Amino acid sequence: MGNSSASSDVDAVVKAASPATEHMVQWDVLVVGGGATGLGVAVQAALQGQRVALLEAGDWACGTSSRSTKLLHGGVRYLAQGHWRLVREALRERATVLALAPHLAQPLSFVVPGASWLSWAWTGIGLKLYQWLSGRWSLGRTVALSRRELLSRCPGDVAGGVEPAGGSAAPQSTWVAGMRYWDAQFEDARLALALAKTARRAGASLHNHSRVTALLPDAQGWCVQWLDERSGLTREGLARCVVNATGVWVDGLRQMALSTRSSGEAPPVKPLVTASQGVHLVVARERLPIREAVLIPSTADGRVLFAVPWLGATVIGTTDTPRADAPKEPVPMAEELEFLFREAQQSLGVSLGRSDVLSVWVGLRPLVVQGAADAAGGSTSKLSREHLIQREAPGFVTVTGGKWTTYRSMAEHVLQVMAEHGDLATGPGEAPSPVNTAQHRLVGAPSATPDKPSSATAKHRISDAPGLHLWGTEAEDVLRLPGADRDLGMGLSEAMVRFAARQEWALTVEDMLARRWRALFLDARQAARMAPAVAALLQEETGLDPRLGAFLELCQRYTLAD
Repeated sequence: MGNSSASSDVDAVVKAASPATEHMVQWDVLVVGGGATGLGVAVQAALQGQRVALLEAGDWACGTSSRSTKLLHGGVRYLAQGHWRLVREALRERATVLALAPHLAQPLSFVVPGASWLSWAWTGIGLKLYQWLSGRWSLGRTVALSRRELLSRCPGDVAGGVEPAGGSAAPQSTWVAGMRYWDAQFEDARLALALAKTARRAGASLHNHSRVTALLPDAQGWCVQWLDERSGLTREGLARCVVNATGVWVDGLRQMALSTRSSGEAPPVKPLVTASQGVHLVVARERLPIREAVLIPSTADGRVLFAVPWLGATVIGTTDTPRADAPKEPVPMAEELEFLFREAQQSLGVSLGRSDVLSVWVGLRPLVVQGAADAAGGSTSKLSREHLIQREAPGFVTVTGGKWTTYRSMAEHVLQVMAEHGDLATGPGEAPSPVNTAQHRLVGAPSATPDKPSSATAKHRISDAPGLHLWGTEAEDVLRLPGADRDLGMGLSEAMVRFAARQEWALTVEDMLARRWRALFLDARQAARMAPAVAALLQEETGLDPRLGAFLELCQRYTLAD
């Protein structure tokens, strides 16, 4: 069945399918897309008592949601634009995520250099305002740093006695002082996995490697077909309503669903989003030895640059480059790499070569097309500066944009829109079963204590090298499996692989070494060396092809040729 058909063909399919829907698996809510937003919606709906299914064409967070800058933030840049309510909402949600998964999300201090006393003063005022807006959700005091304190936190190459390439002056020589403020960082792929486990525990049915091939309106809702890559079989189900949470790829599912409505000629489906890509470089911590994040608020061309300590390495990024397509595995453009290398030297004082880069990854961010919400003609549109929620047909809601920090509040808004229009099983005019997901800790999170309510319960930092602590309270379950003392490289044990295959939906080497364990994102060459042993274990556990060859090719794309 194609993604688009003539109206008469669709009528025939719907009429033929309707009697058979009695024998299909049926859900109240079908979520398509297993990134941060889709997983958040699945958790919210399942905890509200809905029968929920989630279908993801690849793996959990395999698109944008595992390729972030690893920061939970309120959005300092919005202060200058006057969007104070937006910042305060994000600051509240930042605190919420820290409490829901303290083993995966923790406070992180940021250092901001000032190249002149005027820029330092303006930065200080803005960051003091940022702290004031956080109120009871503040993570720490914003303080001024002397030049000496600043240099000790941002050493660069000069501190080690290495002169910048080309004889140019090091940026540290122009710094007059700095500011230190607080936001947070997290492990994005494992946070997505914690959401998936939480939704499953709440009763949701989750399927990764399950690509939707058809989505048709039915008298009882929406009839969906998907290809189950585990079995190679095409399966069918019936959902009362569908949430399109496929991120930068939402227009593909919109085309599939909205261009096949049986009532006359369907209106043309206009694009709702466009893509922007961001590139990140990973270098050894020794190459850029920072313990706090460094924020350069304005580079030579006006962009923002971060250097972030993460899982034992240092991440440098990011770019913001518009593109017309949305490939599954985007590659960095030459000009993006040139920008990052140049700014690492001019803004951070570190002269990097291609051989210094252990891994390079690219993520696509969905940007709502200006005026697209109005043009789409949906009966409900909620467009913020960062995300859009739109009911485009009875029982069909699209949500796109946004950021990791506000995934939970976005999920709440999606369920509110569906409830307002009677799409949920509760019926028109009735509110869904009340549930406060802000108080529902995720699977793996340690229990809070009165004196240590949130991230203070974590014994390891996200900036530390990866280890068993990333499994949280599930670590003991991992240790019970065979091979807990057999190291496969980078701290990954045989038992971790077995647990991922049995409890965490890991089917392929990429699932394991890109997202269950971030080897690909930390050191692509080392990930390639670890891959054969991981593939053998996955094949033993699942009986399926772990796609070793495809992963080895992927590793090459995450490295830079010397």
